Amino acid sequence: MTAATPTTDTAPTTNGEAAAAAEPRIALGTLFPEGYRAMVALDREVGRAGLEESLVNLVKQRASQINGCAYCLDMHGKDARAAGESQQRLDVLPAWDEVTLFTPRERAALALTESITLVADTHVPDEAVDAARTHFSEEELAQLVFHVVTINAWNRIAITARMPLPPA
Repeated sequence: MTAATPTTDTAPTTNGEAAAAAEPRIALGTLFPEGYRAMVALDREVGRAGLEESLVNLVKQRASQINGCAYCLDMHGKDARAAGESQQRLDVLPAWDEVTLFTPRERAALALTESITLVADTHVPDEAVDAARTHFSEEELAQLVFHVVTINAWNRIAITARMPLPPA
């Protein structure tokens, strides 16, 4: 299943509204540093899990596409390219199930990523988990789930806080 990247029906109508949308909304890390530190610790631990970096980068990018998180898309796109990911694969990632550029393991991870990210719609069907089980050990599957859960949490933090993009 490939979900379309969410779009909004209403865009800012004035330059002032667009500029306001680019400004941070709430400094979550400053206002609740313990919570932010806990997220950083979770991210750090999950990052040590041992799944291949290229797979994790694809998972982070795909979840961020679905969630429409510009901050995370920018960050993880740069990370993926710096780690050697091809621009072509990043470009077609929203249509991963329509091309042959992704390995069966990556495809299973991306399907599970979409199911978890869209949990309200999918309730993570057995088929998605079972397909992932054919390419991941039980330990790796657990690690993959935590990667998906963590990036989804970061997406929600970044979108809610309206984290601005760093300079290009």
